[in-house]
Amino acid sequence: MPKGLLHHIEIYVSDLKSSIDFWSWLLEELGYSLFQEWESGQSWRLGDTYIVFVQTEERFLDVPYHRCRVGLNHLAFHAESREHIDDMTMKLKNKGINILYTDQHPFAGGDDYYAVYFEDPDRIKVELVAP
Repeated sequence: MPKGLLHHIEIYVSDLKSSIDFWSWLLEELGYSLFQEWESGQSWRLGDTYIVFVQTEERFLDVPYHRCRVGLNHLAFHAESREHIDDMTMKLKNKGINILYTDQHPFAGGDDYYAVYFEDPDRIKVELVAP
């Protein structure tokens, strides 16, 4: 295994069911497969990398997540193409998922940066970017 390659990401969520509903279809669209399931979490795997979602304990739910605080700002995933971005944008809209920066879409990252930005149930920003 190459040194420095990302092994996994673990994200604590406020409502595991709504996070699973959101992330399962998205990750499957991106080629991930269900990897692990247990009472308070689930993970999806693509190759040697996996993403884990765990229900936050009640005693830690008093301060909600905000991407502008210290910690994770967003997750960015590669898309296959610009057409893939367009297809996923329509799927996101059809699911009622909040698309960010709609006034600049799909070039919110700059003139040569084709992407869609959106939020998960905890308002973690997610990005799909075309090569």
